[in-house]
Amino acid sequence: MIKFTPTAQSKISSLDFDNIPFGQIFTDHLFQVDYINGEWVNPEISELKPIPVHPGNLAWHYGQSIFEGMKAFKNKDGEPVLFRPEEHIYRLNASAARMSMPEFPKDLFLEAVHSMVDIERAWIPPSKGSALYLRPVMVAMEEALGVRASKEYKMMIMTLPVGPYYPKPVSLVTEKKYVRAAMGGVGEAKTAGNYAASLLPAQKAKDAGFDQIMWLDAKEFKYVQEIGTMNIFFVVNDTVITPITNGTILKGITRKSAITILKDHGYKVEERLIDIQEIVDAYQAGTLKEAFGAGTAALTSNVHLIQHGDISMDLSQTENTVSNLVKNTLNDLRFGEIEDKYNWIVPVKSAVPV
Repeated sequence: MIKFTPTAQSKISSLDFDNIPFGQIFTDHLFQVDYINGEWVNPEISELKPIPVHPGNLAWHYGQSIFEGMKAFKNKDGEPVLFRPEEHIYRLNASAARMSMPEFPKDLFLEAVHSMVDIERAWIPPSKGSALYLRPVMVAMEEALGVRASKEYKMMIMTLPVGPYYPKPVSLVTEKKYVRAAMGGVGEAKTAGNYAASLLPAQKAKDAGFDQIMWLDAKEFKYVQEIGTMNIFFVVNDTVITPITNGTILKGITRKSAITILKDHGYKVEERLIDIQEIVDAYQAGTLKEAFGAGTAALTSNVHLIQHGDISMDLSQTENTVSNLVKNTLNDLRFGEIEDKYNWIVPVKSAVPV
């Protein structure tokens, strides 16, 4: 049973629902539970505030930190719903296994997620494109130095009201010097170090006028992998292609959902290695119809420019039929405006008295 101690004074009165920057406004409460002596103990939800951390914390020194990104929405009846929450605990535990961290119990995860959303339901923005973002994060907590796995951990879930991650189509540049992930590494784990490694090249891309990097493989700088914040899709003629998740690419839940939706609508979808030259050739032949990213934070985001060396692929005149189909279907499912034949939408049911 999760212990719940409500905050004495909510901060929600300070929230401007018409102006919500992504990732900067936190709600009132925090879920946390500790892993000590081989078990998860003392789960609680209480006021969000800083937690004490020893300078010798193993996560700070050796990087044992994993996380997830989820969203909650209000449907057309004003009731909070979640999108495929079980997929997130499966992926969290896959990341945990790769980072030599303990598995987190599925039932406790779902209870915590449902409870946090129910407690903070007033923070959920009502407009399409906005949501309540959930950030589950597990970190090492042992106070020791030495390159080894920690014996103690803390799992937390915080929530944030958010607007659209990318309010307009994005520009991408391929990267030929820096590497995001290599085979045998931790590329498909949602671990902090993956994102730390991307910060310098991402800043260089922004300084050059681009929104994001489109990463290539670490060996030949030849095969497309993913965007810094999303998986990537291309529409060539009538076929949708996306890089295969072969160990270096995050197994995106929005990506997985998009593939299902597209196949249901009759599109041919290929998951495979994609040579960047194939994309260039398709663009020059006039058969590259669309490119778009897909991810929890962004949902889908159209790509209007891909810069590969001296080649600029301007996609601003495309109709974006495929990406809009995915985006509209996901939004309509979440708002309860079409039948959920996939059973992806889960009504929030809290186990914590509010």
